[in-house]
Amino acid sequence: MTNPDNDMDRRRRQLRFRSWHRGTREMDLLMGRFADAHLDGFGREQLDLFARLLENSDPEIYDWIIGKTPVPADSDSEVLTLLRNFSLNHARS
Repeated sequence: MTNPDNDMDRRRRQLRFRSWHRGTREMDLLMGRFADAHLDGFGREQLDLFARLLENSDPEIYDWIIGKTPVPADSDSEVLTLLRNFSLNHARS
């Protein structure tokens, strides 16, 4: 029988790796730092939302963050809102 806590930890490690290995250095830094700051506090639903977000391309995610293009309803989530706020706060520092 699998341990749910171990499954969540494994999922967090996988998502953290995917966040730090996006393909463009800028998005690696943004997504990786966001993952480091938030994944440990995410529950299963938020991890699912983040995993879905990572399925999008770097240009799409970046355009959503900066407001260049509207976020499709099926991609808009509390996790994307957290990412946008994280991005804005870290751009100022």
